[in-house]
Amino acid sequence: MHTSESSRASEGKGVGLGLALASALAFGGSGVAAKPLIEAGLDPLHVVWLRVAGAALVMLPLAVRHRALLRSRPALLAGFGLLGVASVQAFYFASISRIPVGVALLVEYLAPALVLGWVRFVQRRPVTRAAALGVVLAVGGLACVVEVWSGLSFDALGLLLALGAACCQVGYFVLSDQGSDSGEVPDPLGVIAYGLLVGTAVLTVVAHPWTMDFSVLAQRADMNGTPVAAGLLLGWIVLIATVLAYVTGVVSVRRLSPAIAGVVACLEAVVATVLAWVLLGEHLSAPQIVGGAVVLLGAFIAQSSTPAKGSVEPVATGGAESRLSTRENAA
Repeated sequence: MHTSESSRASEGKGVGLGLALASALAFGGSGVAAKPLIEAGLDPLHVVWLRVAGAALVMLPLAVRHRALLRSRPALLAGFGLLGVASVQAFYFASISRIPVGVALLVEYLAPALVLGWVRFVQRRPVTRAAALGVVLAVGGLACVVEVWSGLSFDALGLLLALGAACCQVGYFVLSDQGSDSGEVPDPLGVIAYGLLVGTAVLTVVAHPWTMDFSVLAQRADMNGTPVAAGLLLGWIVLIATVLAYVTGVVSVRRLSPAIAGVVACLEAVVATVLAWVLLGEHLSAPQIVGGAVVLLGAFIAQSSTPAKGSVEPVATGGAESRLSTRENAA
């Protein structure tokens, strides 16, 4: 009996790791698919609206199933939709229209360090030495990624937009932590479904999708010299890089601990950088590659230093598991 239970647990963890890897791969491909659409003439906000609205339509049955969330957790749904969906993606897609995909995503991985800053200087709570080391590594690695010694080799506005995406992730981390000690945790798939609906509503007001040049979607976009159907790229963004990525991420965290899923989630930045290199021709220098590895190491150290709930030790909320853990523990 014990052997059978151990075997099932081991199999469950294997499936969880596979799902976490699938989620990281799916998320990592979003920027690579979106950038050719932006370069083909679509506004970054319009691409974000298409992504969020399309995913919201697919997830609509889940929203109907979990409609009780509208009464029980309206603030959470609004915060997730505004920060975790609309703002993060709008800033990220706007940034990749100006700077390489890998650089934008690595800047976004400053979120764990920024969360620690919130905990230490706003909440005035101590953080562990390991968490502080993670922050130092993440910031130092980012300095290599953006090549500060050459006066920032990338577009300054693009870097600020990527930093805005990181800040929006921090906002959602902080929001998610409010009331997390209460008993009932809402179904994360329901939170995602309503977050997409809220994000669609917000982006509709901001992006004015009726002004979009929809004819671009019937044409071909250029992917580093290779013509690709724009509709195919959009389908990838909606179905694979959003719906599949979110769902596999949620299920993986349920089979694994958030910390383990977070380690796998760090592969998102690696996947995005490699895909951008191969498919978009966005080559990074050796110092930038080393800096990117240091950013991810710092993010991992920062998030892995988080103690369990109820611990009296110094705390550091947030982490490299980013979307994965907050989707699972959205409460």
